[in-house]
Amino acid sequence: MTLFSRYRLLIRYARAQRRTLAVILLLTALTAGTAALQPLPMKLLIDYGVRGAALPAWLQRWFEFAGLGTTSANVIVIAAILGVVVFAVQSAVDAAQTWAWSLAGQRMVYGLAIDLFRKLLFLSPLYHRRTAVGDSISRLSSDSWSVYTFVSAFLLGPVQRVFTLVSVGLVAFSLDVQLAWISMGLAPLLALSSNYFGGRLKAGSVQGRRAEANLVSFVQQTLTALPAVQAFGAEERNRVRFTALAERAILFSRRGALLSGGFGMVNGAIATSGTALVLYLGGMRVWNGQLPLGSLLVFIAYMQTMHTGVEGLLRLYAELKPLEASIDRIAEVMECTEFVPEVANAISLPPVVSGIGGQIRFDEVTFGYVADRPILDGITLNIAPGELVALVGHTGAGKSTLVSLIPRLLDPWSGRVSIDGADLRTVPIAEVRHRVSLLLQETFLFPISVADNISLGRPEASRSEIVAAAKAAGAHDFVSALSNGYDTIIGERGATLSGGERQRVAIAQAFLRDAPILVMDEPTASLDAQTERSLLDALDTLMHGRTALIIAHRLSTVRRADRIVVLKNGRIVESGTHASLLAANGEYAGYHAAQFASSHNQVPA
Repeated sequence: MTLFSRYRLLIRYARAQRRTLAVILLLTALTAGTAALQPLPMKLLIDYGVRGAALPAWLQRWFEFAGLGTTSANVIVIAAILGVVVFAVQSAVDAAQTWAWSLAGQRMVYGLAIDLFRKLLFLSPLYHRRTAVGDSISRLSSDSWSVYTFVSAFLLGPVQRVFTLVSVGLVAFSLDVQLAWISMGLAPLLALSSNYFGGRLKAGSVQGRRAEANLVSFVQQTLTALPAVQAFGAEERNRVRFTALAERAILFSRRGALLSGGFGMVNGAIATSGTALVLYLGGMRVWNGQLPLGSLLVFIAYMQTMHTGVEGLLRLYAELKPLEASIDRIAEVMECTEFVPEVANAISLPPVVSGIGGQIRFDEVTFGYVADRPILDGITLNIAPGELVALVGHTGAGKSTLVSLIPRLLDPWSGRVSIDGADLRTVPIAEVRHRVSLLLQETFLFPISVADNISLGRPEASRSEIVAAAKAAGAHDFVSALSNGYDTIIGERGATLSGGERQRVAIAQAFLRDAPILVMDEPTASLDAQTERSLLDALDTLMHGRTALIIAHRLSTVRRADRIVVLKNGRIVESGTHASLLAANGEYAGYHAAQFASSHNQVPA
């Protein structure tokens, strides 16, 4: 991604706040003007009030217009009043600018975060398989602030500094040209310092952001798997690992602080040396009567303002380098193309006939997660409308990958997946997924009400429809017994419900969605046999009239299937009914024999 396109990504969010930013620029110009006025009351006090020099003609006319005499006492009073007025005006402008910038800045940050979150939602499982959740959270919570820093440091900041340098510089050159040129002559030295430290600051920032992302990812993974951590007594090992990751993040933070401190120290030494030179030369000119003392004091104040402005402009490069790390991380997501593509001229799926789920067909489908390592290898499978097909095979055989192609979570490398003859790559994604309900081994519930969880796939559903779906799933009784019934807020990932209750809520989701195709990936594998039996009736009702695929461990579920398909090494090696496969004495029969030999009521899947 080029430098221009990288920043164009952020400018888009600044452009959306252009009206507020225009107000901020106006206030910035006023701030620059007050910066030029701020030291002038001191010159009025020193030269015309304390030392008693004659007032300039224009100032005398102002005193006369105000009905004041040009006595030293009056001049001192006016200088004090002007100092208060300038301070009050500057404070009011600063407050208005801070409020406006806070409003625009937060809108830009959240605008970018919303787009980033939306992009993460639509990226394919391939991206999320290799990207830790904590890393994505870090991009959302931390890196999205890069737009705030960018606009502040590289749009508003430079404008304000330029305005200030112009206004203050004009007054400074009018006071003493030689001293003004000496002050501006420090800019090349400051530029060399920025160039030296800039690259080092970026490299340290990149390493620091990576270390912080690793730390957040580790925390997220540990807390998600906390029961397993506690069960295996791994608390201390995880604490040690956390400490090591935290120390690494602190190390890069410390290095960054040292570099930033060194940068500031070098620039401070350059500015201090320039100030000392101006003080010496200016002091000699005051001693020789060539420059009023008040002018020298005002000039020193201006010189500090000019040095701050020049240093701020030159610091842009040093500030840009650490910022690039965050922008690159944002751009990596925003420019990522790992998503299931929509076609330009998409077609609609044929309507469901007689309320029976549609035909699903896999034609020579090949797919893998890593190049040259196919998980599915030339799969051809036809599933008739209303048929229940069970997929069986060892772990890694490709069962879950195969069913994930049906709702187009993934697209095959080659071959074709179709519903009722329509290639899914030619159909709108939303329409494909509207035809499919998913029921997974791990039930994903959100910390919202039970009713909202059930209606996740149909948010427009009425309460009566939600209750009907819960009754069909056998969930109504336990939901009604909760503290607030269907309005009860459940814990994160459904932690306040038992495994069987969570699965019944998931079945209710599928009932309410009422999709003609049902895909079940080991929906009862994590449940005990008694709980599974209590769910089978609900599953039977749910599967009735639907085309269904189920990845099943237990024989009770496999026996119910119209057809059992056995996968091995990404290929279909057997297909038939329970009885015919036992008679064939092949792979499935081997699973069956192993099951009874181990006295478990399961078939490997």
